[in-house]
Amino acid sequence: MRIMGLDVGEKRIGIALSDPMGWTAQAHSVLQRKNLKQDFAHLKKLCQENEVGKIIVGFPRNMNGTIGPKALEIEEFARAMNECIRLPLEFWDERLSSVSAEKTLLEADLSRRKRKMLIDKLAAANILQTYLDSKRNID
Repeated sequence: MRIMGLDVGEKRIGIALSDPMGWTAQAHSVLQRKNLKQDFAHLKKLCQENEVGKIIVGFPRNMNGTIGPKALEIEEFARAMNECIRLPLEFWDERLSSVSAEKTLLEADLSRRKRKMLIDKLAAANILQTYLDSKRNID
């Protein structure tokens, strides 16, 4: 069973998938958002094609750990998505995931245009990898 990681933004959703053993996260793709119905249909299809058994959604807490308006939007998105996809879902703290992804891409000396195309799926991979690592440390 694979696990899908999502970095949900207003315009794009970064998507990452774990390997079947749940050890590593790989950046998969970026979904250019259209509307909820089409977005959910795309994500559901990816889940079916890749035998996804669980979805991890990046949860944007404020730096002090509180929940702000963006986090509430993500909760609402995830609830609606769960009604369509019906897979176990878990939120995972995504603080600084995009910053970390941006730093990695800057170190790779990629152009601004290429960074923009990659940052969302790399942020999703960071979210998913930290989740996978935390579960491995517990087991």
